[in-house]
Amino acid sequence: MKKKSIKDKEQENNWEEKVVQVKRVTKVVKGGKKLSFRAILIVGNEKGEIGVGIGKASDVIGAVKKGVTDAKKHIINVPLTKSYSIPHPIEGISGAAKVILRPSAIGSGVIAGGSTRTVLELAGVKNILAKQLRSSNTLNNARAVLNALSQLRTFQNTAQNRDINIERLFNM
Repeated sequence: MKKKSIKDKEQENNWEEKVVQVKRVTKVVKGGKKLSFRAILIVGNEKGEIGVGIGKASDVIGAVKKGVTDAKKHIINVPLTKSYSIPHPIEGISGAAKVILRPSAIGSGVIAGGSTRTVLELAGVKNILAKQLRSSNTLNNARAVLNALSQLRTFQNTAQNRDINIERLFNM
């Protein structure tokens, strides 16, 4: 079976891209200051696949393009429940940022702020409660959410890890 390239994956899924932040950054060099742009992008298909990427270039368009390719390289799968929530509460950490994610009732919507909200919406999560702690850094908060979502486990995963069937897992 042939390996799927990034272009094949791109055609299969309808990826939605959102630019979370574009910053003007400078680097001091011998001749003065060199100006460039840093773009933070989130790419998702609202079906449980999500990625966060960064792009740096001398112009904004180039930074966004690099950010999209970087985000598509770092895509993770998110297990969603039937109510488009997460299976269990979880915490994620990236740098100084800490994010707490909790499943919520049907119809409650995405209760989150900043880049956390964008990541969760593009992942396809529709009912969740999230809280950002310790840091307001956009990139670290987005990565903390990605860290938390990558740690999520379903009942099937837990049963396989323990080498028992799902019925026994519920009866414990």
